[in-house]
Order: sequence, then C-alpha cells, then structure tokens
Amino acid sequence: MAFTRTYDGDEPIRLNKWMGQTGVCSRREADALIARGLVSIDGAVVTDAGRKIERGQTLVLSDAATEDLASGVTILLHKPVGYVSGQPEPGKVPAVRLLTEANRLGEGAVPAKDASLPPIGRLDEDSRGLLLLSSDGVVAKAVIGPESDLDKEYLVRVAGEVTEKKLTMLRHGLMLDGRVLKHARVTRVEPQKLRFILREGRNRQIRRMCEMVDLEVVDLLRIRIGPIRLDGVPEGKWRMATAQERAALLGNP
Repeated sequence: MAFTRTYDGDEPIRLNKWMGQTGVCSRREADALIARGLVSIDGAVVTDAGRKIERGQTLVLSDAATEDLASGVTILLHKPVGYVSGQPEPGKVPAVRLLTEANRLGEGAVPAKDASLPPIGRLDEDSRGLLLLSSDGVVAKAVIGPESDLDKEYLVRVAGEVTEKKLTMLRHGLMLDGRVLKHARVTRVEPQKLRFILREGRNRQIRRMCEMVDLEVVDLLRIRIGPIRLDGVPEGKWRMATAQERAALLGNP
C-alpha cells in the first residue's frame, strides 16, 4: 500500500529535507527515491530532489518505494555511558563502533563500517540503555515520526529529596523551552530510583525535568521503546531486531 502524507507547514520546504525531518526516510534515501521516479506530489511524479512542497499538498511514495525503505535493517544496542548516539563531534566515540562481531548476540551479519545506520531517537552520551539503529525508513517513521505515539521507559537514579509534591510536578505541568510537556508517568521504585514513561523525547528531557524539581540524575537507563525491551542484551552488546519486533513497532503484532 502506497504511503501518503499531507504537508501542513506554514512555509514551502524542500521535499527531501521535509522527508528527512519527519522520519519518512533519510535525506539521502529521499534523493534516491526521487531519482527513480518513486515519489509524487498531488499525483505528479517529482523529478527534482530540491522541489518544494507547499501547505496542503500530498506526498505519495509508491509501493516500490515503501518496499525499498522496509528492506533496511534495525539493530538493538545496549549503549554504555561514554558513547554518542549519532554523528560525533571531534573526540567523541559513536555508538556504531560497538557493532562488532565480538559484541554481537545471535545471527546476522556485522554491518559494514560505512553502512548508514542512523539512531532512531537519541540517547545522550551520559545515559545508557536501549538504542535503536536503523536503515529502515518505515521503522524510523514509526518510532520518531510526528504521528508516533510509542512511549519510552527509563529507570532513573536521582540524588536529592524525593517527595510526592515533586513526583506530581514531574508527572504534569512542567515546561521546557516555552512549551508544556506531555503528561509523564513517573513512579518511585526505590527510595532514590524513579521510573519514567514518556511519549516525547525533548533534548535531555528527564535530566532537565529533574533539575526543575531540585533533583540530580546520577544514572539514566532506557529499558524500552514501545514494544521493544532491552531484556537479555548486556551492556555493550547488540543484536538484530526480529521480523516480529519490526511488525510490533509498526503496530502490527
């Protein structure tokens, strides 16, 4: 079934840029699909990757384009502290360096060193836990696209006095960057350990939320993204996502 999406932005935007920003696929993938004539706007095939899409116009990816995007791979990695999720700054180590034969669990070929495996949702350098790396544009859209409603679960150890008032504030009512945060599920599992379940992923969100109620995060572990759990993957190890896990991410268990 062809994939469609209507642009609702205020200003025209380059099609390949918009496709990349919204998680449809990477900009490089968008360029390749357009070059093959697999992308159209309002029924007209697009031949120029720089073509701008305007408010109210509808993007359509052909069946062949959707199948191509679904042919990628998705990797589950237990990222340790000290690795960055995406393209590193000088002196930083990217998480993809951990994708070695020695660190692999189960079947699946080790990705080539130049393989494009962008992170599907960030996990900060000083945080650890489940990180998805994927060349599957359909999975990326399902996890980080604007219409995604997948929640993410974290175990967070904090320093400072944990009170019911602070927990209530963490659950709803806080603002970051001038915008009210979506309601979060925050529970206390140990005296200094909290469980966060979020439906958004603002920059360093949990750490900043805790700072606002005078708590300091000393350890942050992501254990789940939607239906995908970290269970059974030791720190620093990785494995391929199964077909069943991919289907679950797309809402087809």
